[in-house]
Amino acid sequence: MQSLLAIADPTRRRMVELLAISERTAGELVREFDLSAPAISQHLNVLREAGLVSTRAEGQSRIQTLNPDGLDELEDWLEKTRSVWSRRLDALERELRAEDAANTKVRKKKSSP
Repeated sequence: MQSLLAIADPTRRRMVELLAISERTAGELVREFDLSAPAISQHLNVLREAGLVSTRAEGQSRIQTLNPDGLDELEDWLEKTRSVWSRRLDALERELRAEDAANTKVRKKKSSP
């Protein structure tokens, strides 16, 4: 679950958000943050290792691009987690409805002559 660990950091999450809007050079990313170029480079390395960002050379520039395939791992995890919680919440709703129905019956019996 390397991609989840990578975006656990708020700076890297913001970088992913920015790259989702448009590809950028590392220098453009540096201007977006109050961080040094080496710090941005370290964050980019983590995102690259997680498969979330890819880099391509364009002349002297290195263009950082969001790798949509890298988001698949996150999407799969979210879907699994969502289905577990959905089942649990559905079961809770059934229990609450049953309890409410039982309480309604008890109140009706007490109010009957």
